[in-house]
Amino acid sequence: MYRKIIDKLKNKNVAILGFGMEGKSTYRFIRKYLNNQNITIIDKNDILKNNYELLKDDNNINYVIGDNYLSNLDKYDIIIKSPGISFKDINISNIKTKITSQLELLLEVDKENVIGVTGTKGKSTTSSLIYQVLKDQNYKTYLLGNIGNPIFDEIEKYDNDTKLVIEMSSHQLEFIKVSPHVGIILNLFEDHFDHAGSVKHYHECKMHMFDYQNSDDIAIYSKDNESLNNYILKNNYKSTLYSVSLSSDASINIKNDYVYFENEKLYNINDKRNLLGNHNLSNIMFVLLVVKLLKLDLNKAINTINEFKTLKHRLEYVGEFNKIKYYDDAIATIPAATINAVKALENVNTLIFGGMDRGIEYESLIEFLKDSNIDNLICMPTTGYNIGEKLKDTNKNIYFIESLDDAVKKAKEVTKKQSICLLSPAAASYEYFKNFEEKGNYFQKLVKKTNCDK
Repeated sequence: MYRKIIDKLKNKNVAILGFGMEGKSTYRFIRKYLNNQNITIIDKNDILKNNYELLKDDNNINYVIGDNYLSNLDKYDIIIKSPGISFKDINISNIKTKITSQLELLLEVDKENVIGVTGTKGKSTTSSLIYQVLKDQNYKTYLLGNIGNPIFDEIEKYDNDTKLVIEMSSHQLEFIKVSPHVGIILNLFEDHFDHAGSVKHYHECKMHMFDYQNSDDIAIYSKDNESLNNYILKNNYKSTLYSVSLSSDASINIKNDYVYFENEKLYNINDKRNLLGNHNLSNIMFVLLVVKLLKLDLNKAINTINEFKTLKHRLEYVGEFNKIKYYDDAIATIPAATINAVKALENVNTLIFGGMDRGIEYESLIEFLKDSNIDNLICMPTTGYNIGEKLKDTNKNIYFIESLDDAVKKAKEVTKKQSICLLSPAAASYEYFKNFEEKGNYFQKLVKKTNCDK
């Protein structure tokens, strides 16, 4: 299968655009099979300086680096783009047909074995859970894509019996012209203005999950998400559509505390599980639908679902200190995610939130916090300050705190015993941290240090 990809690249003027994790993976793959073919690596940064050991003995590379690295792309036959490269505000009409990616190159040769998962929130949990269900039932399977595992890294091991569960970001979906055999869209919210430029374009990128499917393919979507449901209603998708809903009629829904699919009782929603909240119950329903469509063992799948641990920084339990439970939900970079986190935990007394302002709408979060039972709102720059100002006239205790260090100290001071302190930013972390992982890790370190200091 991978040989077909090599044949497509052979004797072509190939450019690798972006030399991060995926760009390096693409380079290693090409060099393994096309050792002497000349290729061009394009990146804003000094590629050779940062990757000297990897590239030092390769005499068949051209480099394009610096601020103008996106110029003159039309001279290449194939541009293998890394997801993080944005063409926002750039006219790419003359190169659009040349742009491809690891994802698209795979789909062109092996879409039948791919289960694609996307959505503004929940895609890592859902794709990881599908992968674990398949693995526990002795399928040969790989978890790939946006979750941090480049598609090309172990591509030689994929065969006709391999199930490829791929978490797909809007960045990865933006330019594809082939959709996976099984496509899942969990939800659509506002996000990634910095890359997509508009909500409309961001959502349209996500919908590429279904756009190129045919009548033999499967499309699974949330009927509860208004934006997503509107796309389904106004577009004539060719694939077989399956809907998921917590509250209305759908292909898979809930009746009398049970999840049902085609009148078959699948799952007791009151079962003890580690994935808390209705948003995770919805994720579980997507997984159950995949279980039924792939004819997997339902009882084994339910056991996997109930034992599945939360992923890092996704409502992750940090520990109990001085009779206060701390949770890390640093992944929550939009208002809906923070609202879902508070609802899932129920007993939140202190919320630490705020981050980079990307122009996202926050009225829904403001109204939710007004009506919530949360006593203490620890507001951090920049969005936290803006939201806190609008909540000053409520009965909440509003604290404007500049650093995460001081936020954790204040939380220890004000949070009631036998209750919860939750970090759930409802915003991106880029102003002060490299990403949400760095923020979450630092929060956990601070919680333990602050509560152990005498």
